[in-house]
Amino acid sequence: MTFASLGLSPQLVRAVEERSYSEPTPIQTAVIPDVLLGRDVRACAHTGSGKTAAFALPLLQQHSVLPREMPLPIRSLILVPTRELAAQVGESFRQYARYLSTPVKVLTVFGGVSINPQMMALRGGADIVVATPGRLLDLADHNALSLRSLTTLVLDEADRLLDLGFAEELERVLSLLPERRQNLLFSATFPPAVDALADKLLRDPLRVDVPSTAATEPDIQQRTILVDAPRRTQLLRHLIEEHGWTRVLVFVATKYSTEHVAEKLSRAGIKAAALHGELSQGARTWALADFKALRSQVLIATDVAARGIDIAQLPAVVNYDLPRSTEDYVHRIGRTGRAGESGVAVSFVSASTEAHMRLIEKRQGVRLTREIVVGFEPSQEEAAAAPAAGNGGVKGKRKSKKDKLREQGLK
Repeated sequence: MTFASLGLSPQLVRAVEERSYSEPTPIQTAVIPDVLLGRDVRACAHTGSGKTAAFALPLLQQHSVLPREMPLPIRSLILVPTRELAAQVGESFRQYARYLSTPVKVLTVFGGVSINPQMMALRGGADIVVATPGRLLDLADHNALSLRSLTTLVLDEADRLLDLGFAEELERVLSLLPERRQNLLFSATFPPAVDALADKLLRDPLRVDVPSTAATEPDIQQRTILVDAPRRTQLLRHLIEEHGWTRVLVFVATKYSTEHVAEKLSRAGIKAAALHGELSQGARTWALADFKALRSQVLIATDVAARGIDIAQLPAVVNYDLPRSTEDYVHRIGRTGRAGESGVAVSFVSASTEAHMRLIEKRQGVRLTREIVVGFEPSQEEAAAAPAAGNGGVKGKRKSKKDKLREQGLK
């Protein structure tokens, strides 16, 4: 199978070949022909499987043959959950479109920066808009864009956009769109509740679930290390030095932790930066750019960096704090082991988080060996003070009514 055989133009084939895409991935092979035909698609494939190209290439093909109108009517809208992902997806569209004989105008809009330049850029219209929901609605409120001519809606990281955090904004966006349109939903995970919501958006969709095989499974070594919570930063420093990681992406639970851990590592002589949602957009962009350019060795981030961000040759990801949602575990560790590279994903587990780690393993269908690093052995005191497995406080791991009755001797 080749990109040309999927129905793509020679100009698009040239662009992907320049990015060293030798042949279509399974998700691209399954999806591109149906997107070209205008069919709705719900596609689930692991991180790093080429989902962006799976929708970007056929959309560019469609736009390249449309008659030019002025101002340009927005025909395609790609919604993404984070600013960083918006910038990345927009750049991918521009790279793929570079050899098209008919230019395709792609605009990327997101919050955290002045809205005025984005309003100016929209005065001539656009073919394709890549946006976060909040900024898109801001622009609509300013009458800076019209979505009445839209033909295709893409939800990238669809599971995140369909969950409760984005529900109100997504509903408002949908109210601005024509009822008849093509809907394309892409994600690495589709929990059952999200799948049910997705079904309400789709009309006779192509449903694609690309199973991981030995050939397509990302080469990620998953490790869990037992350690007392107060000693995690010391262990992180030890692992960086022991393995000689040139770059490591570290996930923590809170904004405070990003800055606290980054400061501790910096004091130890390791160049580290923090990335979280309350930073200015300029600071977020610089932190990610410095990390990609090896100007910083460690990026301490909240889950703002867990979705879709492509960091070439990232050798290691560390779950300093376990993700609250078991689905986010997949997205986090998928930042490494991309594009044929190998990587390692390390999770720190204490006595108090052991139950949640077991839940993650159950949902992912794995059982990982618990490791102990010499010099960082967990203390007996913490184990004794930890809540029993199955205690509440972790998403998806609450005591059932039956369990509570049993403890009270009523069942």
